[in-house]
Amino acid sequence: MISLVQLEYVVAVDTYRHFVTASEKCFVTQPTLSMQIKKMEEELEVMIFDRSKHPIVPTEIGINIISQARIIIAESKKIKELVNDSKTSVTGDLTIGIIPSLAPYLLPLFIGNFTNKYPHVHLKVIELLTEDIVVEMKKDLIDVGILVTPLNEKGIFEEPIFYEKMLLYVNNENPLASKPGINTLDIATPDLWLLSKGHCFRSQVVNLCSYQANSKEDLPFEYESGSLETLKRFVEKEGGYTLLPELSIGDDIQNSTSSIKEFNTTPVREVSLVYSRNYTKRRLLDLIAKEIKNALPAEMLSKDRGQIVEWK
Repeated sequence: MISLVQLEYVVAVDTYRHFVTASEKCFVTQPTLSMQIKKMEEELEVMIFDRSKHPIVPTEIGINIISQARIIIAESKKIKELVNDSKTSVTGDLTIGIIPSLAPYLLPLFIGNFTNKYPHVHLKVIELLTEDIVVEMKKDLIDVGILVTPLNEKGIFEEPIFYEKMLLYVNNENPLASKPGINTLDIATPDLWLLSKGHCFRSQVVNLCSYQANSKEDLPFEYESGSLETLKRFVEKEGGYTLLPELSIGDDIQNSTSSIKEFNTTPVREVSLVYSRNYTKRRLLDLIAKEIKNALPAEMLSKDRGQIVEWK
């Protein structure tokens, strides 16, 4: 009969694609792990992994078996979560993945309050791009993601938390600084500084103004950054403009060389907690969501404050 331990070993090999690494993560010797997986394959009379490939990959039937194994393991964990939920104190481990355009602005608003209220919860926060968060989540290496939606990703659930305006940050010498009303098409020029590829906020900006970055002749040099803070500095020193999410607007950018301007129609990005179908830590998820909402102005919680800009 197939055991839960065997399923955990199979999932570990799929996650790390290496028998030695999987055995280390499961705190067993590599021969023990390999023997148990082999025993399971013999009982099922199928090969779960193609061992001729490097890194190792699951077979076609192995993919389906591993998918079901993840569900079974997640369901088994719910027993412990039911017990935890019945206790007065809040305990457990929670690994959060958050995108770079949110992390430096959102985390300081709620993470300290959360850890002070729930000192027995061990939080681990990892800053990753959206696609990497989804991959890690499907491998159960991350419990929940804080990122921009909609994702429309199979097996991933989205729980919208707040809606953040997309604002124009423009050098005062740029013509847009004195323009009374800004339309999204106004920013589709080579004066636009962009985040590098892979960032969902970059994709939202491109979708917003249908901009194709074929030329940067109006800027002093071509540069794509992974940091909104870097783009702010370039706007201030080199001219042009960029788009910024609302939470990134602080007192540090209220200076004489640049200005914040809103669009005639308000574009917003939907920020959600996302988790896989196997998610078991519902109580911790609800507490994180509550803490985030409590840290934000009430108007940011309303979906009606603007038009959601998709990035996929």
